[in-house]
Amino acid sequence: MSADRGGVTRPEAAARRIAEVAGSVSPGTRLGTKGDIRRMCGVSVGTFNEALRLAQSRGLVEVRPGPGGGLFAAEQPPLVRLGNSVLALNSDENSVSDAIRIRDHLDELIISDAAWHSSPADLARYRAQVAAMAESRDRSDSTAFMQANWRLHELLAQVNPSPMLRMIYLALLDVIRSHAVEVHAAPGHTVEELLGTRYQVHAALVDAIAGGDPDRLRHAIAEHSVDHTNDYERHLNAVSAADA
Repeated sequence: MSADRGGVTRPEAAARRIAEVAGSVSPGTRLGTKGDIRRMCGVSVGTFNEALRLAQSRGLVEVRPGPGGGLFAAEQPPLVRLGNSVLALNSDENSVSDAIRIRDHLDELIISDAAWHSSPADLARYRAQVAAMAESRDRSDSTAFMQANWRLHELLAQVNPSPMLRMIYLALLDVIRSHAVEVHAAPGHTVEELLGTRYQVHAALVDAIAGGDPDRLRHAIAEHSVDHTNDYERHLNAVSAADA
């Protein structure tokens, strides 16, 4: 796992290159085959596939199969342009910290709405990520723990009925995830203790979302907010992990 000197992951750097190409032509213009664009980006197949996923999720490109298919520049609605303006933040540490601070303040809205709009299938997905956090905690695998944590928050946001809130929150989460690499515990504590505490907070949060008790949910949100006051993400290096 590695990052370039600017602290940007290889998939993120390739996604930005794709964005530059797509932004330089009219919507609907064919950019080339996936192989053409991958070679232009100079990355491996695995890195390119992740970059393409990012570019598609941001509404930058469309992939069309069959003869004459390939990658095409997509029309970007206003909300997509808003999300991409967040993703265009500079990759320095201050920008990442800013994204964390804003994301933290949106958490209460995201979590409260999730309690109203989550289906049984959604709740099962949340619990699967909590279980993944527990497994990572037991292995002291902080990288896997972070990924499961972010995926849980991503799932909570995806059920939100507000397209604007959903877009902004997911864009901020993408910025954070693209530039974070290490977990640091507060002085006097171990990473294992930190993972244990964060697991308990998120397990209780998902239980409260599933339980439907407003008082219990408010308490879980408050605990989650306190936990984020010393969030390990605030101690992350503003450099990123990328797939090799």
